[in-house]
Amino acid sequence: MLVKRIAYTDYNGTKREEDFYFNLSKAEIMEMEMSTTGGLTEMINRIIETQDAPSIIKVFKDIIMKSYGEKSPDGKRFVKTKELAEAFSQTEAYSELFMELASDSDAASKFVNGIIPADMAAEVAKQQKQATLPSAN
Repeated sequence: MLVKRIAYTDYNGTKREEDFYFNLSKAEIMEMEMSTTGGLTEMINRIIETQDAPSIIKVFKDIIMKSYGEKSPDGKRFVKTKELAEAFSQTEAYSELFMELASDSDAASKFVNGIIPADMAAEVAKQQKQATLPSAN
Protein backbone atom coordinates (compact mmCIF):
# COMPACT_ATOMS: atom_id res chain seq x y z
CA MET A 1 0.00 0.00 0.00
CA LEU A 2 1.16 3.47 -0.84
CA VAL A 3 0.31 6.42 1.36
CA LYS A 4 0.84 9.49 -0.80
CA ARG A 5 0.91 12.94 0.79
CA ILE A 6 -0.42 15.44 -1.73
CA ALA A 7 -0.37 19.22 -1.37
CA TYR A 8 -3.04 21.05 -3.33
CA THR A 9 -5.33 24.06 -3.29
CA ASP A 10 -9.03 23.21 -3.04
CA TYR A 11 -11.83 24.97 -4.91
CA ASN A 12 -12.30 27.44 -2.04
CA GLY A 13 -8.69 28.55 -2.41
CA THR A 14 -7.61 26.75 0.77
CA LYS A 15 -4.17 25.17 0.68
CA ARG A 16 -4.33 21.56 1.88
CA GLU A 17 -1.93 18.70 2.42
CA GLU A 18 -3.49 15.29 2.91
CA ASP A 19 -2.60 11.60 2.82
CA PHE A 20 -4.26 9.51 0.14
CA TYR A 21 -4.16 5.71 -0.07
CA PHE A 22 -3.47 3.55 -3.11
CA ASN A 23 -3.16 -0.21 -3.39
CA LEU A 24 -3.58 -3.06 -5.82
CA SER A 25 -3.92 -6.56 -4.42
CA LYS A 26 -2.36 -9.59 -6.09
CA ALA A 27 -5.82 -10.61 -7.27
CA GLU A 28 -6.47 -7.20 -8.83
CA ILE A 29 -3.10 -7.24 -10.59
CA MET A 30 -3.75 -10.75 -11.91
CA GLU A 31 -7.18 -9.69 -13.14
CA MET A 32 -5.67 -6.68 -14.94
CA GLU A 33 -2.91 -8.86 -16.42
CA MET A 34 -5.29 -11.61 -17.58
CA SER A 35 -7.94 -9.25 -18.98
CA THR A 36 -5.49 -7.59 -21.39
CA THR A 37 -4.45 -9.29 -24.62
CA GLY A 38 -0.78 -10.20 -24.24
CA GLY A 39 -0.87 -9.11 -20.59
CA LEU A 40 -0.89 -5.70 -18.98
CA THR A 41 2.89 -5.56 -18.65
CA GLU A 42 3.40 -6.28 -22.34
CA MET A 43 0.76 -3.73 -23.30
CA ILE A 44 2.45 -1.04 -21.18
CA ASN A 45 5.84 -1.89 -22.68
CA ARG A 46 4.39 -1.56 -26.22
CA ILE A 47 2.79 1.79 -25.35
CA ILE A 48 6.07 3.11 -23.94
CA GLU A 49 8.11 1.87 -26.91
CA THR A 50 5.78 3.54 -29.41
CA GLN A 51 5.50 6.72 -27.29
CA ASP A 52 1.70 6.52 -27.61
CA ALA A 53 0.91 9.49 -25.34
CA PRO A 54 -2.92 9.11 -25.35
CA SER A 55 -2.59 5.45 -24.33
CA ILE A 56 -0.01 6.26 -21.63
CA ILE A 57 -2.39 8.84 -20.15
CA LYS A 58 -5.28 6.36 -20.20
CA VAL A 59 -3.18 3.70 -18.43
CA PHE A 60 -2.12 6.18 -15.72
CA LYS A 61 -5.72 7.23 -15.13
CA ASP A 62 -6.89 3.60 -14.97
CA ILE A 63 -4.16 2.67 -12.51
CA ILE A 64 -4.89 5.66 -10.26
CA MET A 65 -8.63 5.02 -10.31
CA LYS A 66 -8.30 1.27 -9.70
CA SER A 67 -5.82 1.70 -6.87
CA TYR A 68 -7.46 4.55 -4.91
CA GLY A 69 -9.35 3.68 -1.74
CA GLU A 70 -9.81 4.23 1.96
CA LYS A 71 -8.36 1.99 4.65
CA SER A 72 -10.81 0.77 7.27
CA PRO A 73 -10.04 1.97 10.81
CA ASP A 74 -9.16 -1.58 11.91
CA GLY A 75 -6.86 -2.08 8.90
CA LYS A 76 -8.65 -5.24 7.78
CA ARG A 77 -10.12 -3.79 4.62
CA PHE A 78 -9.13 -1.40 1.88
CA VAL A 79 -12.42 -0.04 0.59
CA LYS A 80 -12.54 0.79 -3.11
CA THR A 81 -15.69 1.79 -4.93
CA LYS A 82 -16.40 3.62 -8.16
CA GLU A 83 -17.99 6.37 -6.08
CA LEU A 84 -14.86 6.86 -3.93
CA ALA A 85 -12.59 6.85 -6.98
CA GLU A 86 -14.84 9.29 -8.83
CA ALA A 87 -14.98 11.61 -5.80
CA PHE A 88 -11.16 11.56 -5.63
CA SER A 89 -10.90 12.27 -9.36
CA GLN A 90 -12.94 15.44 -8.81
CA THR A 91 -10.33 16.94 -6.47
CA GLU A 92 -7.28 19.03 -7.19
CA ALA A 93 -5.29 16.37 -5.31
CA TYR A 94 -6.04 13.99 -8.18
CA SER A 95 -4.98 16.62 -10.68
CA GLU A 96 -1.68 17.19 -8.82
CA LEU A 97 -0.99 13.44 -8.68
CA PHE A 98 -1.92 12.89 -12.32
CA MET A 99 0.34 15.72 -13.51
CA GLU A 100 3.22 14.42 -11.40
CA LEU A 101 2.93 10.90 -12.81
CA ALA A 102 2.43 12.08 -16.39
CA SER A 103 5.46 14.39 -16.31
CA ASP A 104 7.97 12.50 -14.14
CA SER A 105 8.88 8.92 -15.08
CA ASP A 106 10.71 8.36 -11.76
CA ALA A 107 7.64 9.42 -9.79
CA ALA A 108 5.46 7.18 -11.99
CA SER A 109 7.76 4.21 -11.39
CA LYS A 110 7.81 4.81 -7.62
CA PHE A 111 4.02 5.12 -7.60
CA VAL A 112 3.48 1.84 -9.45
CA ASN A 113 6.04 0.03 -7.29
CA GLY A 114 4.36 1.48 -4.19
CA ILE A 115 0.85 0.30 -5.00
CA ILE A 116 1.73 -3.33 -5.70
CA PRO A 117 2.36 -5.86 -2.93
CA ALA A 118 5.91 -5.70 -1.53
CA ASP A 119 6.88 -9.20 -2.68
CA MET A 120 5.72 -8.43 -6.22
CA ALA A 121 7.58 -5.08 -6.19
CA ALA A 122 10.77 -6.89 -5.13
CA GLU A 123 10.39 -9.35 -8.01
CA VAL A 124 9.78 -6.52 -10.51
CA ALA A 125 12.87 -4.67 -9.24
CA LYS A 126 14.93 -7.85 -9.56
CA GLN A 127 13.74 -8.38 -13.15
CA GLN A 128 14.45 -4.75 -14.04
CA LYS A 129 17.95 -5.00 -12.58
CA GLN A 130 18.65 -8.20 -14.52
CA ALA A 131 17.37 -6.60 -17.72
CA THR A 132 19.79 -3.68 -17.33
CA LEU A 133 22.88 -5.69 -16.38
CA PRO A 134 25.43 -6.08 -19.19
CA SER A 135 25.74 -9.59 -20.53
CA ALA A 136 28.77 -11.64 -19.49
CA ASN A 137 29.53 -12.61 -23.10
